[in-house]
Amino acid sequence: MDRKRAISLLKTSHALLEGHFLLTSGNHSDNYVQCALLMSHPALAEEFMADIAGRFKDSGVDTVASPAIGGIIVSYEVGRLMGTRSIFLEREKGEMTLRRGFTIGKGERVLVVEDVITTGGSVLEVRDAIEKSGGTVAAFASVVNRSQGRFAPEIPYYACIDMEIPIYPPGDCPKCKAGVPVVKPGSRGLQ
Repeated sequence: MDRKRAISLLKTSHALLEGHFLLTSGNHSDNYVQCALLMSHPALAEEFMADIAGRFKDSGVDTVASPAIGGIIVSYEVGRLMGTRSIFLEREKGEMTLRRGFTIGKGERVLVVEDVITTGGSVLEVRDAIEKSGGTVAAFASVVNRSQGRFAPEIPYYACIDMEIPIYPPGDCPKCKAGVPVVKPGSRGLQ
């Protein structure tokens, strides 16, 4: 996807946030990409999903899977556009698990998608659960990659846009030092 177009879509949907944010990793950031706001505008989000689906349409993927919550809409729409099944995995007792009757067959090829990848922890947990069930993760994809190289899998990975957004350990965070209150915008830990 063209970088200018991706930024324009994120700005139009008000998904690019500025402030003081607590990330799932425990680190802090001055900026946050709230893809839920992008997804609330289907006509804008569709361009990202079509981009991902187009990349993997002829890759032999059987199923598109994601971690809950942020990746559910991404998985659904990419699966719909690719003509495949779409599922999501959830944490149960701290472990990413297939629930709600979802299964993965032996040898089933899976594209794991996410809205934003910062460290890749959630999609790697999804990969582990899929492989434990006998499936194969063929590739990863995300709307936004803000990992700055921290997520570098040994299989194909595509992001619609790479964003260089600095993160800070809490002790080194300029916003903490300035006394700005921190906000936790993500979904992990909601249960």
